[in-house]
Amino acid sequence: MSNRPAGAAAPEQTRWEQRTEVPLFLASVVFLLGYAVRVLAPHDTGPWPDIGLTLVCSTWLLFVVDYLVRLRQSGLGARFVRVHWLDTLVLALPLLRPLRVIRIYTAVQNRRDRPRLNLYARVMSYAGLSAVLLGFAAALAVYHQEHTAAGATILTFGDAAWWACETLTTVGYGDVSPVTPGGRVIAAMLMACGLGLLGAVTGSFSSWLLQVFTREDEKGPSGSR
Repeated sequence: MSNRPAGAAAPEQTRWEQRTEVPLFLASVVFLLGYAVRVLAPHDTGPWPDIGLTLVCSTWLLFVVDYLVRLRQSGLGARFVRVHWLDTLVLALPLLRPLRVIRIYTAVQNRRDRPRLNLYARVMSYAGLSAVLLGFAAALAVYHQEHTAAGATILTFGDAAWWACETLTTVGYGDVSPVTPGGRVIAAMLMACGLGLLGAVTGSFSSWLLQVFTREDEKGPSGSR
């Protein structure tokens, strides 16, 4: 039986995650592009809808392989699903893959040595990019749900993108909003995810500022002598 603390990754799993972090992030972008083609391309535009479906299915299979490899390497068995609930959710709903930035943020917060500036910058850039990708994914999903619904105010992808910007930034003008049950579920998820990503950015930025101020305070007395 493993003596690792609950939730601690096995060395093999850690190495795998380090090697696959960037490729899987790029696969997430390809998944979104395929989904965008599938949603936005008219169904009478030749092979484009089929190409979009191929990209979506092939990248999702990569996510499944990654999940199964980490499950086997973790040694947790069925407990992996509960311990790594975010990864399980992302596998079931691939449009939420930008949320995996939370794992990076958690790794920064749990570091026992002094955090490095470039690590904080990495979290902030990942969170910012993830917010953009998540907003784009939500705009696609809500447009897919809404544009043909009776009484819908989101009729074009431009309307959906504007709505996603309003929701992510918590402005909420209310000029466009989902009317279908599916659209409202997407809206609720985007609100929660947007708060999480904003928290990752502001938390990392605040931690970096505190680190800078602490270093300045440490330099102060010695510099005044």
